[in-house]
Amino acid sequence: MVDKIALMILFDLLYGFFIWLVVFFIVGCLLVFWIFMLLDALKRKFSKEGDKTIWMLLIILSGILGAIIYYFMIKRKDKISNKDH
Repeated sequence: MVDKIALMILFDLLYGFFIWLVVFFIVGCLLVFWIFMLLDALKRKFSKEGDKTIWMLLIILSGILGAIIYYFMIKRKDKISNKDH
């Protein structure tokens, strides 16, 4: 009986540790993605003067959601247009 309880406790601890590892990995990947999109917006030459400021504010203030929006509206569109040429 004690062995079953000890195994259950050990399993719960290992399962909890694994869940935290997965969460930290996902958060780390999202943070790296956010930083890359922020740096891309900082380095990119936009056609209008205020676009860089707007994108930087959007990425900084809205976090990962702003980085995802930037990726699909600017970065990905740029990749697709470069492949066509």
